[in-house]
Amino acid sequence: RPPYAMDWQVLTRELSLYLESQVRVGLFGSGVGLSLVLGFGVAYACYYLNSIAKKPQLVASNDRFCRFLEEYCPVVTETYYPTIWCWEGRVQTLLRPFITSRPQVQYRNELIKTADGGQISLDWFDNNDSLYYPDASTRPTVLLLPGLTGTSKESYILHMIHQSETLGYRCVVFNNRGIAGEDLLTPRTYCAANTEDLEAVIHHVHSLHPSAPFMAAGVSMGGMLLLNYLGKTGRDTPLMAAAIFSAGWNVFESVESLEKPLNWLLFNYYLTTCLQSSISR
Repeated sequence: RPPYAMDWQVLTRELSLYLESQVRVGLFGSGVGLSLVLGFGVAYACYYLNSIAKKPQLVASNDRFCRFLEEYCPVVTETYYPTIWCWEGRVQTLLRPFITSRPQVQYRNELIKTADGGQISLDWFDNNDSLYYPDASTRPTVLLLPGLTGTSKESYILHMIHQSETLGYRCVVFNNRGIAGEDLLTPRTYCAANTEDLEAVIHHVHSLHPSAPFMAAGVSMGGMLLLNYLGKTGRDTPLMAAAIFSAGWNVFESVESLEKPLNWLLFNYYLTTCLQSSISR
């Protein structure tokens, strides 16, 4: 039997029991309503298990790296079951701000100057209560890069810090210049293709804790920026590891997608307005 057969049977049985207890048999006639709802539910369950729930597609340069990921990151081999009533990516993006929990994080802010007279805001979570790494000089440090208009207050960043806290790590969030309430002091902002600000931040953080293992993680545009930095710097980087999530691999295709009427209305207008606000302010 296919691997999802048992899941399908369990889901169908639970759906049937639920409908029997909630839906009147006399709806629309002698059991017709129940049959329609049950039929739709079964069809949806089949579609979900066949087309929506999938294992990640693992792409690596060689078998050795594949085996490394499978051993140390077993989640890449597991079937991903999106929220059954909200599996479409755009809907998830729209609902996330309203239903996502937001862990409480106390930051320590630091402003650093750039060579061209600008300033960058860094939000530190020092994790001084770390049980695994009580020595601050050797406590692993994770640099987090939010998305296009994101800051250290984004729920996905807060959850990444919360997860890092349980591992005993220290975190620092890189807020791009001109956002997070900071004044834009230069006639330039930021983009994923220019790594100068990120290079300055990495050098600064590493100089503060040279003996601590140093890692980074970027989301969306933050991932694109981190990936460009790694491609440019190569093995000369002080980073010992990096993870990149939801990066736009084909920028031009992503731009065309954002310009489509529905995506423009749902996302592009909001993103553009947020970018304009930092300039206007």
